[in-house]
Parts: sequence; C-alpha cells; structure tokens
Amino acid sequence: MIAPTCRTIVGLAIVLLSHAPALFAADAPRPNIVLIFADDLGYSDLGCFGAKDIHTPNINRLAVEGTRFTSFYVSQPVCTASRASLMTGCYANRVGLAGALNHTSKAGIHADEVLLPELLQQRGYATAIFGKWHLGHRPEFSPLRHGFGEFFGIPYSNDNGPLHPVVKTIPSLPLIDGDKTDELDPDQSQFTRRLTQRACQFLAANKDRPFFLYVPHVMPHVPIFASERFKGRSARGLYGDVVEELDWSVGEIDAALNRLGLAEKTLVIFASDNGPFLSYGEHAGRATPLREGKLTTFEGGVRTPCLMRWPRKIRPGRICDEPVASIDLLPTIAKLVRAPLPKHPIDGLDVWPILSGQSNARTPHESLLFFSGDELQAIRSGDWKLHFAHDYLTVAGPPGQAGKPANFEKMQPKSIEESGIRGIASRHGYEVRRIEQSLFNLKDDLGESCNVADKNPEVVRRLEAMAEQARGDLGDSLSNRRGSGVRVVR
Repeated sequence: MIAPTCRTIVGLAIVLLSHAPALFAADAPRPNIVLIFADDLGYSDLGCFGAKDIHTPNINRLAVEGTRFTSFYVSQPVCTASRASLMTGCYANRVGLAGALNHTSKAGIHADEVLLPELLQQRGYATAIFGKWHLGHRPEFSPLRHGFGEFFGIPYSNDNGPLHPVVKTIPSLPLIDGDKTDELDPDQSQFTRRLTQRACQFLAANKDRPFFLYVPHVMPHVPIFASERFKGRSARGLYGDVVEELDWSVGEIDAALNRLGLAEKTLVIFASDNGPFLSYGEHAGRATPLREGKLTTFEGGVRTPCLMRWPRKIRPGRICDEPVASIDLLPTIAKLVRAPLPKHPIDGLDVWPILSGQSNARTPHESLLFFSGDELQAIRSGDWKLHFAHDYLTVAGPPGQAGKPANFEKMQPKSIEESGIRGIASRHGYEVRRIEQSLFNLKDDLGESCNVADKNPEVVRRLEAMAEQARGDLGDSLSNRRGSGVRVVR
C-alpha cells in the first residue's frame, strides 16, 4: 500500500472543507418556523427602525439577537397580493391574486398552488395560522385545505364589516375557528390577545415535533383597537398603543419558545405585509424616510421592516441592507428543511447566504418587480429603481383623524361605488396623481425625490429591457401585454 503524500492529504482536506457547508446542511436539524406578519405596519414604526414614540422592546430584542433587514420587499403594496406572494414564493400576478379580496370575491388561492405550509406538512411539520388569511373566503380556499392544520382568525381585512369607516352596507365580520364561524363581529380590541393565546397553546402542544406557526396579525390595519391594558400607554396615541400590544405579542411568543426550550432551534421572522395606510393619519403608521405608503409602489408601500433570528445560524446584532423579498422565504425555508420545490415555476430564490451573513453574499435576483394590480409600475436592480409612467395614489389634503380617512367630510355616497384606482381613492381619502418615467438611485435618494434618468440613459435602457422580459412572462396592463407564465386562478 502506498502511503499518501502530504500534498494528497492537504488536497483531501481542502475538498472536505469545501463541501463542509453542504454536508452540514444535509445533516443539520430542521428548524421550527415562526412567521409573524403585521398588517399595514409602517417602515419606521418600531424602535429598532427609528421610532422614538413607540416602545417595542421585544421586537428590538429580535434585532439584537438576530439580523435587521432594511431592504425587505413585498411584491405588491396591498394585503391579498402580498400574502399570495409570501405563501407561494411567486409574484402575485403569476398566481392571479393581485389586489385585495373582500366578502364579495369569488376568487381565491388555486388548489394547484403549493403553499409554504404544504411543503412543510410534507416534511412532517405541524402547521397553524392564527390571524388574517385573505386568500379567499369560500370553503375551497380555506387554509385548512392549503396546508394548515389549524386556523383561528378572519378571512379578510377587519374593515370588511360594519366597522368600515365609509361603506356601511358590509355584512358582519366572521371570526372562524377551524372551518366554522365561531363569532360575528367579535370585539376587535381582543384580537391581538386571542391570537397570541392560541399561538402559545399551539407551541406547547407541538413542542416535541417540528412546527410552522404563522401569525398574520389583524392589527394595525384600520379600524385599530387596543385592549384596556394597552390603551394610553404610547406617546403616539391609539396607533402606538396597538403597535405596543403587537410587541407584547412577540414577547409572549418568544417567552413560550424559551420556556419550552425551543428558542435555539426556531427561526423567527417578523415583517409587515405592506406600508402604512397614510390617509388615516393618526390611526396609520409612518414610513419615514421613504416616499408614500400602502397602495403605491414607492418604497413606502413595498419596503417593510423585517427581522429574523435563529441562534448560531443568523448573526446577532447585524444590519443587512441587501435586497431580500418575501417571495424568497418559501425557497429558502424549503432548502433549510430539505423539502422539494414546487414543480411549477416560482419567482423567489434561495437567499440563505444573505440571511446567515455569509461574507460578500449578494441578492441572487437580477431585478425585483413591483406591480400594482396587474400593472408593472417599477423595477429595482442594484441601487437603481425605475418607475414607469403610471397613476398613483397620494393623500388628499390633511390626513384623517379619529379613524376617518382624509377628505372624509367631502366624500359622496355615489363615489363609493366606483371601481379601479379612482374608486379606491374615493373610498379611502386619496387623490390620483401621475409620475412620468423616473429613475432613482436608492443609495443616494431613499425618498425617490430626484429623477436622474436623463443622466443615466444606459441604466434606463438596461432596466427597460429587464421589464420587457418580465412583461412577456407576467403581463402588464400598462403596456397591454398578457403574460405567458400566469397561472389560472379560481
């Protein structure tokens, strides 16, 4: 037998070390997943994201013990579309769920889509959702038929009922437990407490097996409510009280993880579905220093606060500004739990190198797309963001007060029946403006205030070419293109 030379031994060591991450990934324990999703929370509504008048110590702790992602994006600045992307790893347009569903909607998530909880169930995970579903309210769209073992919450937004500030003809808001309506028009001041209670019970019941806990909170979407314990606590009025109660919820879930000995093996993710509902003024959040908010594809509508923690896997105390999108969570988690991806095309990509803080990790996306409805309105590549000419919503005059939208006194009942962007404007106190094609450098101009298209024609051409390719795949009503990759929705 010939003894190995030093060079052979060194070479073998190098090969083994180069494959160490892959070998570790194959043998590593699968994490539990806790995904907490706020509703309409603004980019700067948390202490760790700059808020001085809202106290969020539990969420701040996630930033200390984990990583704060300052360029986390959702695919659309509105509820249903954002959640469709989160659950499928696809742009909402690909799965036919742009915009926001309501109690009259006949559509919902298609049975052929493979949702994140379905992937996890296949790997033996217990799954539960406590909060707002918003992917269809008919029986065939129930979360229980799409990968969740438990459901307690509401089928759509909490203003889709008699408490809507403008429309007074909406039937009762149902609170559903499992597949049955448990209450009608429940006390909304108890939503955060009740959802948190159910979440902690689920953790205790499933402490001995892997689990996926999804908590899409009802708050702080208008109408906002805080329980008696939290009323008057915040320096930002009722809205701040509501956010501080959400922070309490995060603390309770975190305490349960620690009490059950689960914190070390659990990936916790906290984010928001879109930006703040600015027209509602003191009952809405803030997106400072970003431009605009919910319902727009400016940064204030599609960039949301995000924190992730997984001890010894995600670096603590880190700030990451590399772009990460909600569509990336499904493929990234699928890799972590060693679940096969859906066979049909998805848009998200594995971003674990970024999440875990690997040196020089960069976004795998050549570009990120931002739709409003079925309109491709903007595209980001690197530090550049190009807005195509489009109409957008901005608050009509001074923001609203006491839970009413801006311009409330001037609203006319007939305007409530309008559809499209002008119907949304009339119902929620916005006015319609137009932006012509504009290029912004987000590194230098986070507020998207200085159009530098004329100085960078080559950048404009490059982003236009990317957008044209995306239109062929996903469509774009602004340019009358029908996408070839859009799947049928029921």
